[in-house]
Formats: sequence, structure tokens, C-alpha cells
Amino acid sequence: MMNKFNLEQLVRENIKDLKPYRSARDDFDQGLLLDANENSFGAPFENDAELHRYPMPYQEDLRTNIADYRSVRPEQVFVGSGSDEAIDLLLRIFCNPVSDSILINPPTYGMYKVAAKINDIKVNEVRLTDGFQLQPERVLNRVTDVTKIIFICSPNNPTSNVMRKEDIITILEGFSGIVVVDEAYIDFCDGDSIINELDSFPNLVVLQTLSKAFGLAGIRLGFALASEEIISYMMKVKAPYNVNKLTSQAALRAFQNTDIVRKKIKTIVAERERVSQSLQNISTVLSVFPSDANFLLFKIKDALKVYQKLATSGVIVRYRGNEPLCENCLRVTIGTPEENDRFLAELKKL
Repeated sequence: MMNKFNLEQLVRENIKDLKPYRSARDDFDQGLLLDANENSFGAPFENDAELHRYPMPYQEDLRTNIADYRSVRPEQVFVGSGSDEAIDLLLRIFCNPVSDSILINPPTYGMYKVAAKINDIKVNEVRLTDGFQLQPERVLNRVTDVTKIIFICSPNNPTSNVMRKEDIITILEGFSGIVVVDEAYIDFCDGDSIINELDSFPNLVVLQTLSKAFGLAGIRLGFALASEEIISYMMKVKAPYNVNKLTSQAALRAFQNTDIVRKKIKTIVAERERVSQSLQNISTVLSVFPSDANFLLFKIKDALKVYQKLATSGVIVRYRGNEPLCENCLRVTIGTPEENDRFLAELKKL
């Protein structure tokens, strides 16, 4: 078991000393509210959401719903504008610009590197195996004194597979920095979420989202699950009103309909298997990789030309051939049965 993790030593000094902006809603949220320079005459259209008032900065109701759904405590939940906000905040809390670094495992989600570059943080890489799995010993050997965060995407984008839990545990045990496990696609996977290990590893942060299984990409709501201490720093650094009222209301409605969410997940997984089998029956498709997500990665002859011709016919997939280990690969999201049928029909024409 890792015993050298020290959160206070890891947090940047300027973050420790930060006095966060204190909003009007920190003091009062009821009464004759003349404290926040809001427009008391209201929005320019009829609404019942009091959109002329700022949202509650701490989103207690939403965090409680997420905590109940994921079997954690509300104090372990941070909500933000997509998982991207959480990624950026973690970099700003733990990584000093110019001097510090993160480690990623390509091919993987591209935003880790982009966010690091924006914050002027170095990026080190350890590639996945040919089977798209972590190399935990190589990862730990690559760690230096200035490596502050390791990002792991599981199920991984674009390779669609879940990472072996024992490999993630090895990294958690051997690394004294923050390990971020991005589980955006976890609901499409048969395996357990790593959130079950939150109380065992104080350096673990799990990212999840309402964009995928919940079908709410348009509201931009992501969340981080971690120790209360890490979450408290994220709450300290975030913008005062980072989640707007409309997003919060839509998310709360979603948690009242989780039975529908589960039903749609079941349909997507069934369609994923059907599309996978159909792809394997197309002669130009060289391989279809196993998937634990709501998309498939497959290798096909002349992938870039196929991608372009599909786009010309109005079917838009993602070309991933520029990623390590993904030569001549395309990524296709599992759509409705009708959308999947059209994709397969257009691919067969080519």
C-alpha cells in the first residue's frame, strides 16, 4: 500500500494561500436580494427558473444526487462544465507551470495534453501495449520528482477498452502524486468502476460525465470524485458560478429518470455488438477491436479515403489513423438502429 502520498506537499503554494472569491450567495440565498447587482426585472422572456438570479455556487442538490447514484459522499463530488473543467482545475492546483509535468498513455483522450500545454506543463508519455493496455512498471519508471499527475482513460478513447484494474492499482500504490482515472464511458462497461477504491487511495481522482450514458452532452456537466480534501481544493479554485441553472436543472431531471438511462445503455450495448459483427463481415475491414464503450475502433484498408468518402455521403465518423498504434483506424459512435444501418450500408457501398 502506498504510504508516501502527502496532499499538502503536492498542492501549489499559491493555491494553498489563495483566498477564493466570496460570492453574494455565500452569505444569503433568500430574502430581498439586493446584494449581487442582478437585474430584478428579470429575463426578457417568461420563465419560472429565476434566471435573473445567480445559481447556487456549491450545487448541493446536484452533488447529493450524484453521490447517491455513485455510492459516495456528497463531499467527494465536484461538478463542473464537462470533465474538461475538472482536468484544467487539477492541473492548476497541482502543477507549477514550466517546471512540473504530467504523464499520459497514448493513444488516449487528447484533452489531457491540450490542457497541459495551455497551462505550460510538460507532458511525458508511455505508450499502451499493442493490446491497448497500460504498462505500469514502465509508467512508474518514467515518473520523476516533477511528475505531479498521471492520467488514465478507462474505458479508453479512442481504443474503447477498459484498463486492467490491477495495473491501475499498481500505479496508485507506486506513485506519490495524483492518479486521474477518466471514466467517461464506464456505464457501457461490464467491469466495476475504480470509485470503489476511493477510500483506499487518497491520491485517486475519478472523472465521469453526463455526456455519454446520460445523453446530455449539450448541457456540459461533468464531475470529479475524490477525497474530501482534494474536492475542497477544487471548490476553492473553481469559478464562483461554474454550473448554470439550466444545466443543473437538466441534470437533476436526469437523475429522476435513471431507469430510462439504463434502458438506453442496454440498447446501445446490443447495437454495439451488432455493428461489430457486421463490420467483421465486410471484406475491407481488417479488424474490429473489442469495445467497453459506446463506440467501436476498427482498422480498414485506406482508412483516410474511406473516412473522406463517408463524409461526402453525409456519414461522419472519426479518423484516428494519426494516433499511435491506430494506423488505418476509424472510430464510429454507436447510434440508433437506423443510423447504424445507414452507416453500414454506406460503408458496404465503398
